[in-house]
Amino acid sequence: MSRPLRINIPDGWYHVLSRGLEKRLIFEDARDHEHFQELLGEMVGRYGVRLHAYVLMHNHYHLLVQTPQANLSRAMQWLNVSYGVWFNKRHDRVGPLFQGRFKAVPIDGEGSWALQASVYLHLNPVRIKGLGLGKRERKAELLGILPPPSPEMVKARLNALRMHPWSSYLDYAGYRPKPPEWLTCDTLLKRARHRNLPLEESYRYTVEEPLKAGMKEMLTFGERIHNAVALGSDGFLDRLRRGVRGNRSTQPAVRAWQRLLPFDRVMTCVADAKGESWEQFCNRRGDWGRDVALCLGRRHCGLTLHELGQAAGGMRVEAVAMAVRRIEQQLLQDRALAQQVSMMERSICSVQT
Repeated sequence: MSRPLRINIPDGWYHVLSRGLEKRLIFEDARDHEHFQELLGEMVGRYGVRLHAYVLMHNHYHLLVQTPQANLSRAMQWLNVSYGVWFNKRHDRVGPLFQGRFKAVPIDGEGSWALQASVYLHLNPVRIKGLGLGKRERKAELLGILPPPSPEMVKARLNALRMHPWSSYLDYAGYRPKPPEWLTCDTLLKRARHRNLPLEESYRYTVEEPLKAGMKEMLTFGERIHNAVALGSDGFLDRLRRGVRGNRSTQPAVRAWQRLLPFDRVMTCVADAKGESWEQFCNRRGDWGRDVALCLGRRHCGLTLHELGQAAGGMRVEAVAMAVRRIEQQLLQDRALAQQVSMMERSICSVQT
C-alpha cells in the first residue's frame, strides 16, 4: 500500500483530518476533549506552528494549521501519539487509536482559500443526517433538488453550531469571552470583514448565512476538499506540483499530484487538436470537443462537477455529468476518436514536475 505524500511547506497552510480506528470514538467525555485541547496548546508552543481553527467531533477532528518551520509531520505525529497513549491509559485499552496516518491538504494561504477552509471546518457539527445534511441529503442539495431549509431546520442548525463546545467557532464568533493564547484568530477574522460590521459579527455572517439560505456553496467546497490533494489558485498548485518528489512507496501520490492540472490547459489542448478556438466549438450542437474537455478535466484537474461546469461556461452539474458519461460511451465505440483523445491526454500530462 502506498504512503500518503507529505509536502512540508515553509509557512504553509494545511487542513488536517484524523479519524478514529474503524471510525470508533476518540473522545468519550468532556475530559477527553479538554485534554486534547491542552495538547493543542502544547503543540503550538513546542513546534512553533500556528493553529487557526479546530473542531473536535466524536470520532475525528479537523485542524487548520500554519507551519512557519515546515514541520507539520513532526507536530502531528507528536499530537496523535501523545493523545493516543493518554487515551489508552485513561480508558484501559490497547492498540492504535487513530486510523492510519493523518490526512493533510495544503491550502493556498493567499486570498480566501484559508477562510473558506475555516468555514467548512466550523460547519462540521451541522453536517449530520439529523439536521438534513447527511451524505444523501448533501448530494441532493448539491444537485439543486432540495427545497430551502424550513425556519425550524435553520434554527436547529444554528443551535447545533453555536452550542458545540469543542470548536474554535465560538472564539471566532464572539460566543466565548476570550480565545486561548494558542489559537490564532486575527488573520482569518480580518479576511472575513463584511461591509462595516465588527470582525466577529462579520465572521458570524460568513458562517451562519449559508445555514439560512441553503449550504450549496459550502457543500461544494466540502466535496472539493474531501477529494483534493491541495486547494488553491492555479499558480499555487503549479508551484507545489513542480516541487513534488517521492520514493517508490509514494509514487502513486506523486502521480496524483502530476495529474492535478489547470482546466485552462485542457481547454487549450483540445482547441489545438481541433484547430479551433474554445469559443467556436464549446456550444456547437453535436460537437465532441467540449465533452472531451470535461472528461479530461474530470480525470486530471481535481475539480468537482460543479467547478467543471463553471469553468466550461456555466453548465449545470447534471449536464456536466451527462456529458462525461456520453463521451465515455462514445470513446468505447469510436476508435479513431479514442486514439485522438489519448494523444491529447499524453500532451496534457507531459508537464515537468
